[in-house]
Amino acid sequence: MQRIFIGDVQGCAEELETLHSRARDAFSDDFAIWVTGDLVNRGPDNRRALERVRGLVEAGRAEYVLGNHEIHLISAGLGLRDLGENDSIEDVLGASDAMEWVDWLRERPLVAPGVIAEQPFAMVHASAGPGWSLSELVTRGRAASERLAGGRDAARAFLALDPSEDPVRDDLARLTRARAATGSDWSSREPGSLEGAWHRAWAAHEPEFGIVYGHWARQGLHVDNGLRGLDTGCIHHGRGRDGFLTAWLPESSPRAAGVRAFDAPDDRFWQIPAKRRHYFPI
Repeated sequence: MQRIFIGDVQGCAEELETLHSRARDAFSDDFAIWVTGDLVNRGPDNRRALERVRGLVEAGRAEYVLGNHEIHLISAGLGLRDLGENDSIEDVLGASDAMEWVDWLRERPLVAPGVIAEQPFAMVHASAGPGWSLSELVTRGRAASERLAGGRDAARAFLALDPSEDPVRDDLARLTRARAATGSDWSSREPGSLEGAWHRAWAAHEPEFGIVYGHWARQGLHVDNGLRGLDTGCIHHGRGRDGFLTAWLPESSPRAAGVRAFDAPDDRFWQIPAKRRHYFPI
């Protein structure tokens, strides 16, 4: 089954449907979609995007990790925060089944591990910590997921914690929001140079596993040894740039003798141009 990793959709359901149709034309039903998070918010059709991915997840043909915008949706649904003028998730939260969607999202993982052509990897939304092994990454993600997936009251209390006072809450924030990192410290802000990027600190430890991630639209498509960053800002089309929904389609067997799945260069990408400008921030 061909795995198709997809960067941030953010409610751009029309582009997601175009990509899904292309996958069906190419592979019939012999493919699985892996979504790097931020399936929702800012764009016009969050519910449609969720319904498409949920159908694939429940058919065993998709993996979907939570991003910061899913955490925002869950937090709003649990009464922890109000929606802002730039949020577009009222089509989910304003519906009669809103809490059923909140509960379904709470049960989604933060880290999805696997193996591609004999190389282990993990899919996360934003980042992993420098020096974390794959096992540690999975364990930290699972611990945060379990607390989020408990009862609504427990999830509300967990999300209300200050990350600086609870290490598991901090892991949730790092996994879904970080862009910069130095040692144990991290920030959601974009670093002043790539030297401060979380993935530079991560790669310095020469990990044996790869990471697929999203979250960083201004960085654009990121292809480097061990790394595939797929957020190419479909939602930001028309804001001084062209936006795309990007997918990575790795080969399921070794690319060539001595070449691993996450080695660079790599050209196995689909890019679906944004159909129009979707997002008009206030």
